[in-house]
Amino acid sequence: MEFKKNILCIGAGYVGGPTMAVIAMKCPEYKVNVVDINNEKIKQWNSDQLPIFEPGLDEVVQKCRGKNLFFSTEIEKGIREADIIFVSVNTPTKTFGEGTGMASDLQYWEKTAHQIVEHANGDKTIVEKSTLPVRTAEAMERILKANDKGFHFEVVSNPEFLAEGTAIRDLLDSDRVLVGSHKTERGMAAAREIVNIYKHWLSDDKIITTNLWSSELSKLVANAFLAQRISSINSISALCEKTDADITEISYAVGADSRIGNKFLNPSVGFGGSCFKKDILNLVYIARSYHLNEVADYWHQVIKMNDFQKDRFVRQIVKEMFSTVANKKIVLFGFAFKANTGDTRESPAIDITKKLLEERAQVIITDPQALDNARMDLKNYDGLVTYEPNPYRAAESADAIAIITEWNEYKLLDYQKIYAAMKKPAFIFDGRNILNHEELYKIGFNVYPLGKTQLSHFK
Repeated sequence: MEFKKNILCIGAGYVGGPTMAVIAMKCPEYKVNVVDINNEKIKQWNSDQLPIFEPGLDEVVQKCRGKNLFFSTEIEKGIREADIIFVSVNTPTKTFGEGTGMASDLQYWEKTAHQIVEHANGDKTIVEKSTLPVRTAEAMERILKANDKGFHFEVVSNPEFLAEGTAIRDLLDSDRVLVGSHKTERGMAAAREIVNIYKHWLSDDKIITTNLWSSELSKLVANAFLAQRISSINSISALCEKTDADITEISYAVGADSRIGNKFLNPSVGFGGSCFKKDILNLVYIARSYHLNEVADYWHQVIKMNDFQKDRFVRQIVKEMFSTVANKKIVLFGFAFKANTGDTRESPAIDITKKLLEERAQVIITDPQALDNARMDLKNYDGLVTYEPNPYRAAESADAIAIITEWNEYKLLDYQKIYAAMKKPAFIFDGRNILNHEELYKIGFNVYPLGKTQLSHFK
């Protein structure tokens, strides 16, 4: 079959895989190649057991794979054949040198830019899909233009705004798609190429075009604003527990204000995932590099509040369990950073587990999708943590349950059965406020929600 265009995505992770699968489904006249250096990951993309769990992803991949959607490790070949190259490689926070702990590590991105120059056989449109610091495109352009082949590479920014657990829905019914380019003839032509992809299924009002730098910065700012809302409501949950106010009532009242809205106002043990912390620290680093220290301090406080909430949750567990959890079995219900994903990157569960282990607790972890990743995250704690996929077995002889991830399954469990199998007194610390606390109290549990009055039998 002859395809109208060849699209390549370098990077088969949480962004590249789902995004390209949806593009392939909606643009059957385009050939979509997804490449990655990780051979095992590519094998999984070509199997019935995909490397990531995302509702709806299996169906999309199965519909297109082998027709106009292909996964391989042939990066050089993909570059040669492509008209449009999406770059979706990892850009983690630096762990060394200047900017350690805040700036983005761009070594994988830079290597990809050099690969494109080396193997390209004609003009290409290069699309930044990875989350990158503002003005990264300028550095990419320098690498791409430093070629002696006479080819032209036009860089376009197209940041992702996907939420894990709803990525396919977010792609099919996006709030917006952002395409940034230079306001030159070639730049705007390249932007139209990308816009035309999304116009296959999105209306014109959902597609926003901006200059290159606005597009790059918008992703960091959007994630910073979302994380700020979580940290803001979490800070109020601590105040509610001191004043007997109810965080659920406050969230509802505040969210009813149309100027504020009700999203991201549910208290929790803290935000996680690959984006929020990394992007905020990147924003902090950029602000400091321009000597905007007050701006940097303001956004850094969002991270500090997130760390405070995790610390506070563990301190409450220790305090309420008679000031010691040594040799007590604490079961974590959930390890993924949010429901409907197996992703554990920056999950609050990681720090909570480590802090409980420091207190000499026996930690049991259960999660429907994230146990393999949990084992990798806690590989230095082999023998100290138990992994059990069945929540009923995990809770046997346990002293306490801590709800870490808002999996719907945990709302539907038989807590009478769980209570009967636990040691007494039995504790539940609801780090997501997803359970019926009054019912749990009637069963016999001592219940400790976030930002609400505790229900204890010790009064």
